[in-house]
Amino acid sequence: MSAWLPAAPCTPDACLAPAGSVSVPRAVLRLTAVAALVLAGIALSPLGGRLPAGWVRRWCRWIVRAAGVRVRRTGAAAPAGGLLLVAHHVSWLDVPLLAAVRPARMLAKHEVRQWPVAGALAARGGVLFIERDRLRALPDTVARIARALRGGAAVAAFPEGSTWCGAEHGRFHRAVFQAALDAGVPVLPVRLRYRQDGGAPGTAAAFVGDDTLVASLWRVARARGLLAEVDVRPPIPPGTHTDRRALAAASEPSAPDPDRPHRALHARSVPAARPA
Repeated sequence: MSAWLPAAPCTPDACLAPAGSVSVPRAVLRLTAVAALVLAGIALSPLGGRLPAGWVRRWCRWIVRAAGVRVRRTGAAAPAGGLLLVAHHVSWLDVPLLAAVRPARMLAKHEVRQWPVAGALAARGGVLFIERDRLRALPDTVARIARALRGGAAVAAFPEGSTWCGAEHGRFHRAVFQAALDAGVPVLPVRLRYRQDGGAPGTAAAFVGDDTLVASLWRVARARGLLAEVDVRPPIPPGTHTDRRALAAASEPSAPDPDRPHRALHARSVPAARPA
């Protein structure tokens, strides 16, 4: 098993609990607004890094809001300069939510480069593609990430290497943290959590297992009262941890926060949701 290719046990049947729904016309309107914003992004993508960071952050927030998802952000602003942003991975919504914290070069599996439209857009946006099934490519990938970080870029990664349902999480794999150590840049952990109608933790936003992107988009668009919580934790300065194992552990969302009272993240079992 490649260090870049871990697997999550989450599946749509076992993990995706039912949520309250809005009407079909309202869901269609939400998806239309999302599509319009994505097309606007494609049109502006040739400008690349010349776009102001504030515009990019607002565009990302608009995509999430257009999908009918409210956002609650807590914590400090992301620092400037080279920075590794890390978060647990639950949904396709995670990508614009992290970019709204700070525009960053995303890590993505190499197969994404071959996707129609999305692959070209990702490449224009500076995505760093990784070959997860080739262990021998790992040192070169870490070196490329470290070069981007030394150049002052922010790089965003989901170190679990796979999406989980949100009620349960995987452990952070260590490879990407070696790039932060090599580049001498801080790590910014971000907690992403999703709540459903009434404020209870929920899994409607999850994109797991053999779920399709179309099915996930439709489920999010139809969900009522979906809330994304973005908790930006204090950055972990370079030199605080001398090895990638310790740095990965300190970046976990359940790790103690030195600047706040400790709040434990407790996982909740989700009842299986089977089609009627």
